[in-house]
Amino acid sequence: MTATELLKTLVGFATVSRESNLALIAFVEDWLDRHGVEHWRIESDDGARANLLARIGPNVEGGVVLSGHTDVVPVVGQPWSTDPFTLTPGQGDQQGRLFGRGTCDMKGFIACALAEVPRWAELELEVPIWLALSYDEEIGCVGAPRMIERLMADHPRPSAVIVGEPTLMQAVVAHKGASNFRTTVTGREAHSSQVYQGVSAIHVGARLVTRIEDVMAELKEEGRVDEAFSVIHSSLHVGKIEGGTAINIMARRCTFEWEIRHLPTDDAKELLARVDATARELEARMQATAPEASIVTEALNTTVPALADRDNSEALSLCRELLGDSPDGAAVAYATEAGQFQLAGLPTVICGPGSISQAHQPDEYIDTDQLDAGSAFMAALGQRLGA
Repeated sequence: MTATELLKTLVGFATVSRESNLALIAFVEDWLDRHGVEHWRIESDDGARANLLARIGPNVEGGVVLSGHTDVVPVVGQPWSTDPFTLTPGQGDQQGRLFGRGTCDMKGFIACALAEVPRWAELELEVPIWLALSYDEEIGCVGAPRMIERLMADHPRPSAVIVGEPTLMQAVVAHKGASNFRTTVTGREAHSSQVYQGVSAIHVGARLVTRIEDVMAELKEEGRVDEAFSVIHSSLHVGKIEGGTAINIMARRCTFEWEIRHLPTDDAKELLARVDATARELEARMQATAPEASIVTEALNTTVPALADRDNSEALSLCRELLGDSPDGAAVAYATEAGQFQLAGLPTVICGPGSISQAHQPDEYIDTDQLDAGSAFMAALGQRLGA
């Protein structure tokens, strides 16, 4: 099967995050079995989702891990022109595009790798090529850590990791870390005409939301910036907020969800502490009127570590060799599983077909020339590692 044919099958699995990806995993397992490739499932706690680790080639140290996530973001509420879970070639001025959820983020990369498996299996590889397919990356890189743990504990150590997020087939050497939070402000209800009898959770929440933005401004003023990134500082952003019951009732409850995307040189815990210090001040003021009042912030994910531009010469040199004339490694603002591999001590870069500007969008697509470039990269990798 070609990369396009495999992509058609992969897109047909509606592997939205938190939903099962087992049908896709079973398909890949069957494909690997046809070509005599050894593989291992690493399941989620509830068994509804699974990572898949596979090795093509000898069971020795060295070799390259090709990492990709199998989940995709939801399509609900997006104005798609086609069925998002059916690979659809573009027509007219859109010829050369393949539409479907996950085409660029990042089933295109997985399809390119799987299409090359039959040829890799026939080569006398000197070191292995690993496939590392994860679940629930889109909601905080949830699945990959247990897969990385198994890889490091049960198998010979690889030499390099390439995470195939869409980079237009350019090597990326750094990305920001990501932490998600939910803050709940609890005040005291009162009639809105009696503003000193109650404590409005919405008013207090609004002050804390403003403080979150102020922290970001402070980082810029302190010179904590990295010009390699399109947004040169760590960013803090509130994405959802809700609260209150009626216009004439002081709100008892206000909840908002927010994030920190930190530079590799920043500490997410320190940035959270700045916000929390203000929360404690506001809470004390609230409790002077309403002792039961509170501000509670909970983490919605384990912090996704940033990818720092360090200890990656082997992975970067390999990418540049396979890509030919390639510029120096870039930095991106989005988070990936690359930081988790680096945290395990593995040299890691990001490189994959497609454009991140298409990711998560309605009518997501990948250009066929990008799919061709990804396939050429996979073929060159096999030749490079072959005898």
